[in-house]
Formats: sequence, structure tokens, C-alpha cells
Amino acid sequence: MTQTYPPERHLLRDLDITTEQVTARRSVSLAPVDDAVRNPAGTAGIGFVAAVVDVNCATVALVAGQPDWTATADLTLYGLRGLTEGPAIVDSRLVRAGTGIVVVGVDVYDGHGIGSLDDLLTGGLGDGDQLTDRRPLELATAGLVTFSRIPASASRSSSTFSPGSLIGQRRRMEPAAPRPEGTLLERVGLRVLHGDGGVVELDNHDYVQNSFGAINGGALGVLFQGAAEAALPGYSGADLQIHYLAQIKEGGTRTTVRVLRKGDEHAVCSVSAVEIGRPDRVIALATVTLLSYPSPRR
Repeated sequence: MTQTYPPERHLLRDLDITTEQVTARRSVSLAPVDDAVRNPAGTAGIGFVAAVVDVNCATVALVAGQPDWTATADLTLYGLRGLTEGPAIVDSRLVRAGTGIVVVGVDVYDGHGIGSLDDLLTGGLGDGDQLTDRRPLELATAGLVTFSRIPASASRSSSTFSPGSLIGQRRRMEPAAPRPEGTLLERVGLRVLHGDGGVVELDNHDYVQNSFGAINGGALGVLFQGAAEAALPGYSGADLQIHYLAQIKEGGTRTTVRVLRKGDEHAVCSVSAVEIGRPDRVIALATVTLLSYPSPRR
């Protein structure tokens, strides 16, 4: 049975992401930054950034990977300064398309009140053009995302969606009304079992699934943010590196956090996500760097 992805009620739709595949090698997205996606420091949460980056970079990877499909393997984000005003402007470009992997580089800017992609893209945008030549954007995060090439048949969407059709097109993941209440962490259904140790659970349900029926990579980014910040009150996630190791299609996942370093201004922790009931089956591993707040990174 074929299904439209994402469905009407879904994490990605509620982020209200608008994406334009400006060329085969480049994609630009815009997503509003509201109170629901802010971290305790008042800036855009690293889980939110990871979710929007994953959506944006996936369009470049899917085009480059044709006729195969792609799945996120590694995601690395370095926070340079707090994304405070918004919207988030995500600009990704193809780095390499190999026989087994596709690598995409990405920059995330604070749009400082930009209303729509028209403010950036009117008149066209080539692979070599810079967004900062058009509007005074502020670089907030830089990163790199690696995708594995997999058979297209693995995705529920492959029979109804052609990645090549995205080139030159704009697509909005419009949220359904009414919008859900609560923070992003609450919307996805995070359960904090023990703040000490960062023991947090997330079930696999329709709202957080990817097109394979497993927990979406962006949702796991939200999970890792929640786990690290639960373990280290007074700190908010700034840098995030995720290694996606396995898909979980039933049940849910549970995290544990190990604090590697903790200072007055920052902390570093490793986070492990395993399948609930199967602690030997590791779903993903992350390293999170956090900053103490209220002081933003500058």
C-alpha cells in the first residue's frame, strides 16, 4: 500500500517547512522559529535544527542517489551562535555522490524576520550564488550529513514520488489545523524517566515515523536534545553529532547519557539510544555539546 509522506498529522508538517530544490545539487528551506521549538535558553533547539536540516538535505541526497533511495547515516551540526529570531534558513549543497553514500554540506542561518523564500530566491539562485549577497543573514550552524544509498523499494513513498521532479519546485509541508500545543519535545511524546542519567523514552508512532515506518532521523535529534538537557539542567544543546545505526519499526527507544566533561560554561556528553526491552540493540549514538544559559554562544 502506498502512502503520502509525511501524513497529515506529523512532526515535520507541524514544523511548517518550505523547501525549494533550486538546482539538482542545492536546496534551500525556511522554517519559523516559535516558542514551541526554543530550548530553555530561548534559542532554536538543536533537535529542531536537526529535523529541518534532515528534511532539507534529504532532497539533495535523493536527487543525487537516483534511482536508489537514501537514508540518513550520520549528521553533524556545529552551533556557531544562537538562532534567536528566525526563521531558520537552511542551505544545503551536494558534496559527493558515491556508489554507497551521498554527502551533503549545510549552513543554517538566522533569517532575522525574512517572510518567505521569495525574499531570497526571486530571480533564481545558482550553485555558486551566496544567500548572504541578497539579505543580511547570520550564520548560526554549519554541518555535514551523510546518507546511505538503499533500494528504493525500502521506502513507502518511492512508488508515488520522483525526487527528480523536485528540481526547480517549491514544496511546503503545511501543518494541519489545529496545531498541537506544547513544546516540540512534548509533541513527539518524550518521556523523561530519570533526569539523572538522561533516561528518556520515545515510542515509534505515526507522528514521528519516516517513510520506512521507523523513527524519523529528525525525531531522534529531538530525543537526543531532550536526553542531554534532562541530564544537565541549566545547559542547552549547541553541537550535535548523530550516528544512525539501526531502524526501529516497533516499540520504542530509550536513552542513557554519560557526561564526558562539565564546566561552568559548557558540557559534553555521549548519548546512547537502544531499543526498549533490548538494551543490546543500539539504534543510534550521539555526542552533544551544551552551553550553560542564559548566556548565548557568541
